Amino acid sequence: CIKMLKLIANNNLIKQSLLVFNSRLATVTIRNYSVEKNESNQQKYYDIIVVGGGMVGTTLVASLGKNEKLSNKSILLLEGAKQFKGARRDGYSNRVSAINKGTVQLMKDINAWDCIKSIRCKPVMQMQVTDACSDALITFNHDNFSDSIAYIVENDVLLEGIYKQLEGLSNVKVLNEAKIEKCELIRDGAKKSAVELSNGEKFECELLIGADGANSVVRKQMNVDNFALSYNQMGVVATLELQDAGDNHTAWQKFLPTGPVALLPLTENLSSLVWSTNVQHAKQLLKLDPNDFVDALNAAFYKQYPQNRMANDIMKSITAMLGTNTKSIAQLPPAVKSVVESSRAAFPLGFGHASTYVGKGVALIGDAAHRIHPLAGQGVNLGFGDVQCLTKILADASYSGGSIGDLLYLLKYEQERLQKNVPIMLGVHGLQRLYTTDFSPIVMLRSIGLHLTNSLPPLKKVFMSQAMS
Repeated sequence: CIKMLKLIANNNLIKQSLLVFNSRLATVTIRNYSVEKNESNQQKYYDIIVVGGGMVGTTLVASLGKNEKLSNKSILLLEGAKQFKGARRDGYSNRVSAINKGTVQLMKDINAWDCIKSIRCKPVMQMQVTDACSDALITFNHDNFSDSIAYIVENDVLLEGIYKQLEGLSNVKVLNEAKIEKCELIRDGAKKSAVELSNGEKFECELLIGADGANSVVRKQMNVDNFALSYNQMGVVATLELQDAGDNHTAWQKFLPTGPVALLPLTENLSSLVWSTNVQHAKQLLKLDPNDFVDALNAAFYKQYPQNRMANDIMKSITAMLGTNTKSIAQLPPAVKSVVESSRAAFPLGFGHASTYVGKGVALIGDAAHRIHPLAGQGVNLGFGDVQCLTKILADASYSGGSIGDLLYLLKYEQERLQKNVPIMLGVHGLQRLYTTDFSPIVMLRSIGLHLTNSLPPLKKVFMSQAMS
């Protein structure tokens, strides 16, 4: 009996010891899991980090996050501003974009277009461009292209539609008020690209993408040459109320000796102004009282400027040679009735282009890589083109088992975008130079070119198709 009691006691002791051991093991296991879970919530490594949450950067994140071939990639968006609250509903923003059909297709691809249309946007069905120094003009109608020429969309409306697509993407995280302190690239000896924030947080990634604008921190860290010049111009923007505008589906642009002025339709009675002019004149326009500002704007469109007679005579001869029986007559835009209170603003205009868009584990998109004059409305469309191209190349790299930070793949992106961006940038830059002078020989050359393009429908269609794509 005594032996049996001792054996039972020993068994109970063993059981108690096992219970204690199992309890400790369970505690350790739970604590380790908790630590791992906390580390996951405070993740310091992402496959892709995008710096800059503007229209182009946010669209890239949505495009990457929704791509099935990249579904296993974690993506971090770093944005310096506070959390975006959405587009205002009680008025219209003075910052708008003319988006072409290529951009519309991108918005459809990321499922943002229906949201954008449900808020508001305005199709452009016709466009007229005139020269103040001659009778030269060119018109475009949607009938020639089986669709609208473009859509005028407020930047905040675009952003709202795009940001909504980030909701529910488990592989995407957005960090606002993220001030970049410095970047480290793979070429600096690091194994991964890295970003350090002003609060000391540091994130590593396989691919760092700079979508942080013309003053890009990422581009500066890449230490690449950036050809930049100032046009010594400012773009004056405002929201305008028109009188007798009809359905207001026409975009109007007039090249003045100081630069182009454009009216872009927003609603049946509202249009957005983009007036490119010299810095001194821009500051004067901002200081004018509302009535004087409206008078100055109407004068810009209605005033009869000194004409280049030689240019007009040559255009008449060209019309006769081509056998054109009808002369294109410039239509006048609707008069401006008033300017919406507090909608006037101005921003500097310039040109910029990085000597390279990529490096090992790093890439540039949008204004971080290229910046152009707004006269042709192509700036943001080029950025969205970058998004489409980079998404496809990264998806193909991931699908084939390659590294998304591999320079071999990134160089494909650079090559494709250079072929698209550079001709457009040089063309827009050339137009800016051509149309900011009243020097007679230049006026004659540009007038003849514009007139010829308008007189030859096949040439005009090719020109516009390129711009729309």
